[in-house]
Amino acid sequence: MTARILVVDDVAANRRLLEARLRAEFFEVSQAGSGAEAIAAAHAWSPDIILLDVMMPVMDGFECCRLLKADAETQHIPVVIVTALVDTDERVRGLEAGADDFLSKPVSEATLLSRLRALLRVKQVTDAWRLRQNTARELGLEARPPLPLALEGTRALLLRADAAEAALLGGILAADGISLLNGCDEAEARLLLAGGGFDLVLLSLRAPEVEALRFASSLRASAATRDLPLLLVGDPDQQAPILRGFDLGANDHVLRPVDPNELRARVRNQIRRRRFQESLQNDLDRSLEMAVTDPLTGLRNRRYVRRHLDALLRGGKGATALLVDVDHFKRINDGFGHASGDHVLQEIALRMQDQLRASDVIGRYGGEEFLVVLDTDADEEVMAIAGRLQRAVADMPFRLGDQRISVTISTGVAIALPGMASDVVISAADTALYRAKRAGRDRVEVAQDTDRMGPTSSAAAAF
Repeated sequence: MTARILVVDDVAANRRLLEARLRAEFFEVSQAGSGAEAIAAAHAWSPDIILLDVMMPVMDGFECCRLLKADAETQHIPVVIVTALVDTDERVRGLEAGADDFLSKPVSEATLLSRLRALLRVKQVTDAWRLRQNTARELGLEARPPLPLALEGTRALLLRADAAEAALLGGILAADGISLLNGCDEAEARLLLAGGGFDLVLLSLRAPEVEALRFASSLRASAATRDLPLLLVGDPDQQAPILRGFDLGANDHVLRPVDPNELRARVRNQIRRRRFQESLQNDLDRSLEMAVTDPLTGLRNRRYVRRHLDALLRGGKGATALLVDVDHFKRINDGFGHASGDHVLQEIALRMQDQLRASDVIGRYGGEEFLVVLDTDADEEVMAIAGRLQRAVADMPFRLGDQRISVTISTGVAIALPGMASDVVISAADTALYRAKRAGRDRVEVAQDTDRMGPTSSAAAAF
């Protein structure tokens, strides 16, 4: 999992050392020597994570973190404070400034990479929702302003803790209005969490540790709990299972003896991040459902998907367009009627949607054409997705009244090159689709370099 990391430290030797460690793990790295430089770099470079030293002149790391988290353009970037300060009060101060994690020097390779991977997983989800929100904003659908964080009524679930620890943690969180449920076994916990209503899970790493880790893994394997914040409670000598827990999807941890202020700060940060993600999702659901939805298939419409591709390309991320056309669709309309044709389009839309990842966007492009936008330019991944779409349509007949008919699709794939405009990408996919039709249909064709020279007129629909 690669990413952009901004290293902030006023000591050049420290920056170079950390950069070398990160580049050895194939991260992109940039440096900043002060708080002011860090803020400027965060705006100009859009890092995925900021590693921030505390002891810097003029503006220390705490103040820099506060300013980053107060800015709507940078508040979503995870900030990890890396410092020689080990006092609990300093950790709490960093967390209250908005830091997503606090690492004490010297930081082991395993600890650093485990924390980075955990934060990157969360940021990928947030970025996907932010990108869609930006697309909605460009369409004139404004999001509601964020509400202040209110913890009253928040519910958390505690697992595998003894009665004394449950009483301690429950008392600490009650001061913020958070109710803590304890005492259920893991099977009951899965049922409770699947039903919703919980904002956080606290998981004690009491022996046997493997059982706790297995439960953590099961949370991330379920769609109902995949994004639910998970905080581990462990002992200082449990670094190995804690790191394993991060690799399995844990978001944060707290060590025994538990400091009340640190626990509250870490829980507040997790709840704040969850509420932010929920607000992005709710805004998208509220504002886009009618404005950018194709009324027949329930997919996004042409305008939205094109804008989404525009946003990906402007952000400099990898992007691919798949233009999909239903083979011999006119025969379906002529032979069975337009209502049956509509039914086929609806069913195809459902089948293809089921084959895509959460970060992919599919829309009805017009008539019997669909446009799929992927946030990747990896050849193998793109072709695997295109193959799944083909099989999802072709492998199961469509029921029309008392008859079953086979339907296939043809797909043109265009992987975007750096600096390419969305019109050119879609045109290249259109040319590849035309070639797929000419080659016999029910196939995937990839755009060649000559297909990316500029817009062409599509003749694919005529086949």
